[in-house]
Amino acid sequence: MRDNDAPVTVACGHRRAYLCAMIDTPAFLDSFRPHVPDLVVPGGVTPFFLPGRPVRGRLVRLGRLADALLTRHDNHDAVTALTGQALALVAALATALKFRGSFSLQAKGNGPVTMLLADCTDTGAIRGYAQCNAERLAALLATTPEPSAAELLGQGYLAFTVDQGPDTERHQGIVTITGDSLAGMALHYFETSEQLRCSIRLACARTEAGWRAGALIVERIAADGGVDLPGEDAAESWNAAEILAGTLSDAELLDDGLAPEDLLYRLFHTEGVAADLPRVLAYGCRCSRQRLSGILESFPPADLDDMVVDGEIVMTCEFCNVDFRFARDEVHGQNEDGA
Repeated sequence: MRDNDAPVTVACGHRRAYLCAMIDTPAFLDSFRPHVPDLVVPGGVTPFFLPGRPVRGRLVRLGRLADALLTRHDNHDAVTALTGQALALVAALATALKFRGSFSLQAKGNGPVTMLLADCTDTGAIRGYAQCNAERLAALLATTPEPSAAELLGQGYLAFTVDQGPDTERHQGIVTITGDSLAGMALHYFETSEQLRCSIRLACARTEAGWRAGALIVERIAADGGVDLPGEDAAESWNAAEILAGTLSDAELLDDGLAPEDLLYRLFHTEGVAADLPRVLAYGCRCSRQRLSGILESFPPADLDDMVVDGEIVMTCEFCNVDFRFARDEVHGQNEDGA
């Protein structure tokens, strides 16, 4: 899925078609965007490292951004929490890469959550959503009130994709869904596809201040990463960092009142810890009426006629859950000969 793609649903009777917008108008120049939160979290991601040790990481705190993104959909709390974890995870992973475009996480399975998608651009704009099968979800919740990520997703695959635009080759890694939690599934990916030693902690919950989500990722730096330690000492340093990261509680990770630097000090002060410059995260849905109009213009007139319900064509952005309504005479379509 391209960075500028906006998955949308077209309401046309009993037919639902999933389309992708391919118009590249920058969001700040697009006057036809819906009224969605203009929300920025200046310190959303705090990169850090342990000086003299083969350890680096990123602490992600979405803050108010989590509530703004997650409350666009009226999902069950278990599905909302899983989506929030995906948002925190993709923000943590994207900010470790050097790229221009988007980094996305996609999980597709045969469970109640048939699709989980989150992405983050190189500028920190994040978005995500989950598609659910209502009957399967109700059946699962009847027997399992607090289902795990594995129970929600079922059997399927997990994919991470770096997309830098239509003129570049996409880089994608895919593994089968393995593990009970989303963190465990991501660890399986890194162990099998990247041979990277890391520790991943994800949390998302409804708090008194609204939904909050966060992540802590700690990575072992390879021997050629600039840290020169004997093998045994490097292993001991990594094991100590991994144990200390494991002491982090969900409450600490989601606490708005606990500054990132204070939390990192609380976790790693015995090993020494240094924070790098924080990275910005922002509300990142990039849909717009202009983009969706461009999609409709690519359809033959007969198909447009078939999409009309009560005199309108309704397109719904899956990310921000905004309906865009078009009168039939607003769009003309394109014949097979391109006219």
